[in-house]
Amino acid sequence: MERSLVLIKPNAVQRDLVGTIISRLERRGLKIVATKMLQMDESLAHRHYAIHQGKAFFNELVTFITASPIIAAIFEGENAVDIIRRTMGETDPAKANPGTIRGDFAIDIGRNLIHGSDSVENAVKEIKLFFSNGEIFEYSREADKWIG
Repeated sequence: MERSLVLIKPNAVQRDLVGTIISRLERRGLKIVATKMLQMDESLAHRHYAIHQGKAFFNELVTFITASPIIAAIFEGENAVDIIRRTMGETDPAKANPGTIRGDFAIDIGRNLIHGSDSVENAVKEIKLFFSNGEIFEYSREADKWIG
């Protein structure tokens, strides 16, 4: 089973799209194993978006992601990273297909509603930035219960 970090960005929270986004991912067969609402600070934003440091849009990205609360979640499932990426749609909403989260709801590339890990390796790193092991649950099919 793969895990992926999903960040529901400030504009999605402000536009009351949290339930819609989570529902779309759950309907794809993914399970939430951790979730929380938080205000990302600049330090965390710099660590999370380190790959973009030095790019023209970096400061605007940090300002945007730290402006108001976000939802951080871990989704788990077979091929979770790929399923989430396809469900989100292209980074640029103008290029995102209808039926994807960004294609249906996003307006601007800089405020594209959602982040999802781009690889299993990056998911592991990103999850550690936002969650401790004690905050992540697992569902045991054998015991038919959640274990935290």
